[in-house]
Amino acid sequence: MLSDLEPVPVRTTATISEAGAYRFRKKDPIDVRVSRLGGRVALGFLHELGHLLDHQVFYDRKTRTWASAVHIAFTAWRTAAAQMESRPLPGGRHRQRYFNATHEVWARCYAQTVLLHSADPMLEGQLTKLQADDDPHVWPAEQFAAVAVEVERVFERLGLTQLTLPLAA
Repeated sequence: MLSDLEPVPVRTTATISEAGAYRFRKKDPIDVRVSRLGGRVALGFLHELGHLLDHQVFYDRKTRTWASAVHIAFTAWRTAAAQMESRPLPGGRHRQRYFNATHEVWARCYAQTVLLHSADPMLEGQLTKLQADDDPHVWPAEQFAAVAVEVERVFERLGLTQLTLPLAA
C-alpha cells in the first residue's frame, strides 16, 4: 500500500518523566520521542507509534478526536477494549482519566499486541515480565487475547496489511 506520509523522525531522550511522546502540529507529525532510560524503550516506542497511526488515520482538529474514538474500523476494538478491567495507574484522578482516554487505551493495546505477536523472543519476554510484575501499562494475557485479535482486525479493515494475519480464534 502506498502512503503519502513523510518519514517521521524518531528521537531518543534521557527523560525520566515519560517513556515517550508523539508530537504533532494539526494533522502533521513532528516526531516520536522515546526515553532510553527506565527499561521501557520497546514498549514506549510502540505506544507512541500507536498514537502516530491513530492520529494519521483520522484527526478532527476542532474536537481533538482521533480515529480510535470514532472511526468505524475501530468499532469492534472499542467494544472488546471496554470489556477489559481498568488498570489503575499511579497518580491522581486527572492521570487516571488521561490514561483511560480512548487514544491512550488504543496506544497501549497496539503496543501490547505488537509485543505479543512479534515472534521475537526478547520482545515477548519483555511482555511476559511486565505481565508477571502486574505492570499497569499492560493487561493480563487471558484478559487481553480477544483485544489483540481486534487490534489486528483494525488494520485489516483499514487495508493496512499486506500479509494474512495469524488471528486467534
